[in-house]
Amino acid sequence: MRSREVVIAARPRTAGLSGRIRSIALRHSEIRIRVTATAALIALVLSAALCTTLLIMVRQQVTSDTVRELAREGRRTATALNAGRLPEEALAPEGSLQQVVDVNGNVLAATPPMRGRDAVRFPPPPATDDRRDGRSCDVDAPGGDCFLIVEFRVGLERDAVFVYALAPVPGPLPRPAVAALFIFAVPFLTGLVAYGVWTSAGRALRPVDEIRRKLDEITATDLERRVPRPPRRDEVRLLADSINATLDRLEQAVARQRGFVSDVSHELRSPLAALRMELELALTAPGDTVPKDTLRAILASTDRLAEVVDDLLALARLEADVNFQREPVDLTELIDQEVLSRPRRVRITVLSEGEVTVQGGRSELARLMRNLLDNAARHAAGEVTVILRVEESNAVVEVIDDGTGIPPEDRERVFERFTRLAQGRHRDAGGTGLGLAISRDIAEAHRGTLVLADRADGRPGARFVLRLPL
Repeated sequence: MRSREVVIAARPRTAGLSGRIRSIALRHSEIRIRVTATAALIALVLSAALCTTLLIMVRQQVTSDTVRELAREGRRTATALNAGRLPEEALAPEGSLQQVVDVNGNVLAATPPMRGRDAVRFPPPPATDDRRDGRSCDVDAPGGDCFLIVEFRVGLERDAVFVYALAPVPGPLPRPAVAALFIFAVPFLTGLVAYGVWTSAGRALRPVDEIRRKLDEITATDLERRVPRPPRRDEVRLLADSINATLDRLEQAVARQRGFVSDVSHELRSPLAALRMELELALTAPGDTVPKDTLRAILASTDRLAEVVDDLLALARLEADVNFQREPVDLTELIDQEVLSRPRRVRITVLSEGEVTVQGGRSELARLMRNLLDNAARHAAGEVTVILRVEESNAVVEVIDDGTGIPPEDRERVFERFTRLAQGRHRDAGGTGLGLAISRDIAEAHRGTLVLADRADGRPGARFVLRLPL
């Protein structure tokens, strides 16, 4: 530890508060339209996808039924040929498309629609089977461009003949009535979903609209009113609770601001009244006043006004922007500078463990230490002790005076703005009542704390403990 003895003079400062009330407006119709449009779009996409899937399934079912029918007719013809009937006698009914072709590609028989046409060209069935299914677009047949083909082989080797049963490939909409029903279902389902969502959204957002109307009626002079809470426990009720909590904080902030304005007016009135009194005395009785004494009194009142205005500006800057420029600050050096820059009045002893560095605003931390030292010097009987140490991940600064101390019930009040305790008014006459409030605001802006605690040795006096993260 190292120690140094100096004497300080007090220069407390003061600051001001500005309140801000934000209005909240919820656009019922816009939310309703957006929700309905989104739901309708989703319904349209899903219903269109479902309709397309069903149409594909219907087409596949029609194709499967057609192949099954072709296989049945072709098998009947192949069975008749195996029984020894002539090809012309073995063919299926006249409405079908069939051909009987030998291994050389000669048409032996054909149903009426296929007579006079080229032989069907299609790969023969595999050696292990007598049937092959498929489709081909290279077929000379009526009714379409591409055809489903079921082929049967009858006989062996050079005596084999091939039976072809054909049918046009089903189109995209093989069953128009079913397709029309599915296509009509798409806009119907979309409209049904849109109507349902529109109605549900209107019912769900009706409390929101009521909240919006109530908010429009609330003004800065009527902050005791609150928005209605819906009976259902849902997001809208949570919104109403959040708005009411915000209004509670706004009401407290406005009340605090009004009280602050009143206190500022009172603090400014005293030095202004002193200035006016000195000037009036100098004007009404110029022979009874000493110009030098009058100017000295006027200068003191002017300094008092400057201190109040200076503290008000500092407090306003803190509230307007806590993201001030930060840099590494050596608290040991900072405390030395603040202590040594004061004229002698009381003895100050500084005890430190060496260099202690924190990240913060140099001017803000200097003001904090200046306010604590000024307050301690005004209330000390004759000595102030400053202890700087490192505790875990924090820098700890203790400012201790040997004055009368502060009762436990008043230790939080001293951090309120323009607070002066009755037992210390004669000693705190030079203060503005804002020094400790500004100090705590600066500490909190650095993610630290500032509290008032008992002295460790049990002796009378005040002990301010500042903690800042390293």
